[in-house]
Amino acid sequence: MNQNLTTIFALAVACVTGAVQAQEIRGDAKAGATKVAMCIGCHGIEGYQASFPEVHKVPMISGQGAGYITAALLAYQKGERKHPTMRSIADSLSEQDIADVSAFYEKQVPASAAKPVREPSVQVAELLKRGACISCHGDNFAKPIDPSYPKIAGQHADYLYVALKSYKIDKNPQVGRTNGVMAGIAQQFSNQELKQLAGYIGRLDGDLKTVPQAKFR
Repeated sequence: MNQNLTTIFALAVACVTGAVQAQEIRGDAKAGATKVAMCIGCHGIEGYQASFPEVHKVPMISGQGAGYITAALLAYQKGERKHPTMRSIADSLSEQDIADVSAFYEKQVPASAAKPVREPSVQVAELLKRGACISCHGDNFAKPIDPSYPKIAGQHADYLYVALKSYKIDKNPQVGRTNGVMAGIAQQFSNQELKQLAGYIGRLDGDLKTVPQAKFR
């Protein structure tokens, strides 16, 4: 465990520089509200499901940290996250656009105080311990230790499962995510274990919401 944690934090430190650089551009939430037309067709419809790479609910991003949304969009631009639709959308955005959109979604749902975590089963508790999940995602998995890390409490479990599996995919031009920290963690688990982790985390209380836009209400 100590060796795993050492590796995780060493890689995390390497990631922080990129996150800090990404946040040098100040986002404007009001400007972001005029730039989310390409987002609301999926992220602004409650229960909307994607069909690639498999059927799952699209992630809730209202209330997500701006630093994480920025880091994710930049990763799609760089090909570190592979998803044809998201890559096309990210490529259409300037750095200022990304900062503004990120600020908009962060402020759609005010951050709340971390709530006590619902007790996991003995088996899931052991999986969480093995993955050292709370060491990065913070209290109740909703207070990440770095702005570029996501809040995951209450996120759709089927999306979390697909996301976790994507870190295990290598050399696929259409699917997968390149991240030294998460790849090392995900590889420790079977897909069934990842599904158990996703199911538990998805049932927690958190800040994440789907906020329908006016045209979809």
